[in-house]
Amino acid sequence: MEGRLEADLIARIEAIDAVLPQTQCRRCGYEACRPYAEALARQETLPNRCPPGGDEGAVRLAKLLDLPASPVDRSCGEPGPLKVARIREADCIGCTKCILACPVDAISGASRWMHAIIESRCTGCELCLAPCPTDCIDMIPAAPPRPWTTEDANAARSRYEFRTQRLSAAQALALETPEDRRRALVAQALERATQRRQMDRDAKRGASTESSA
Repeated sequence: MEGRLEADLIARIEAIDAVLPQTQCRRCGYEACRPYAEALARQETLPNRCPPGGDEGAVRLAKLLDLPASPVDRSCGEPGPLKVARIREADCIGCTKCILACPVDAISGASRWMHAIIESRCTGCELCLAPCPTDCIDMIPAAPPRPWTTEDANAARSRYEFRTQRLSAAQALALETPEDRRRALVAQALERATQRRQMDRDAKRGASTESSA
């Protein structure tokens, strides 16, 4: 019986998590979307605490949980169109604090080098704003304006999970051999190269869109 109850709870968590936008913004009061889904499944919180999901998302969650629907609690934040971060190059000092704060690896850069946002990855979570010592990050409307889709949510979830696993592995490697640490540094360099290639592709795609317009 306990096994069946646990399986039912897991299935419930998965169903709730699939409805959440996966911005990992923490405005709901939890560390990420998954913990919020777990709390909802255990009836420990309310389904109207996700501003990125908007009032429509709150209604969907309430229906899924068989609860009365209500608009998003504005004390958690205001719903609105997707915004993405933008770093002002002249003011960036390359401190990497925004990179460490980003939950979905949407910032490219290295220590003492100018950082840049990979806009196609940015969820608008705003977690990079507070740690920036030069206040050089602005939130701007996504251009062109676009809805946050299920595909966006799934991609953001995957990046968040990959980052979480990578950080856990890095912590474990800190106690291992120099060779292990070298491998971790190589993996990080490869990831930065991947991010740079993604930025180049995004820039070319944006240039192509502007020229066709």
